[in-house]
Amino acid sequence: MDVILVPLFQVLLAVLNIYEFIVIAAVIMSWLFHFNIINYSQQFVRMIWEVVSKLTEPLLSRIRQFLPDMGGIDISPIVLLLLVFFLQSVIHQIMYKLV
Repeated sequence: MDVILVPLFQVLLAVLNIYEFIVIAAVIMSWLFHFNIINYSQQFVRMIWEVVSKLTEPLLSRIRQFLPDMGGIDISPIVLLLLVFFLQSVIHQIMYKLV
């Protein structure tokens, strides 16, 4: 059983690591849009933003429903990253118990 579960958990950890970078990229891109450093009208930028927002926005919008209004400050990416870190920790603990 360990032969199947450990590689599966390693793949899940890799996916969560990639998702961390995608969330961070979404935050940085939103800052760059806000301060007019990058322009949404450029096709390459728009393509990257659409992919990043399609991957992050479903979870971020659900988290925003539960968070109180912070006066223009969006802490939902922080909550999402904390959830990802929690899942990674749980997976690590399960892996160590299996091995």
